Amino acid sequence: MSGTLLGMVLLRLLSGTVEIVSALIIYRLNSLEQALKINALLASIGPLIFLSAMYLGLTGLARQVPYQKMIFIYLGVALIFIGLRR
Repeated sequence: MSGTLLGMVLLRLLSGTVEIVSALIIYRLNSLEQALKINALLASIGPLIFLSAMYLGLTGLARQVPYQKMIFIYLGVALIFIGLRR
């Protein structure tokens, strides 16, 4: 397994672990106000992990994919971000 792929796997495992632990904390606290605070924190962490995983994946692909195809990949990522803004 390449280092890039392992990095992406570890980021996703970290993300999933943070989500599960947060759900358990919300359940344990049993408070709507605290649940909203935790959820807001998760909303800020999620995009950072997404960006990190995409960066790792794209840099790993840059060595293997022709330049023309990389343009389409970057355009696809740009469209994802445009779609998330609106």
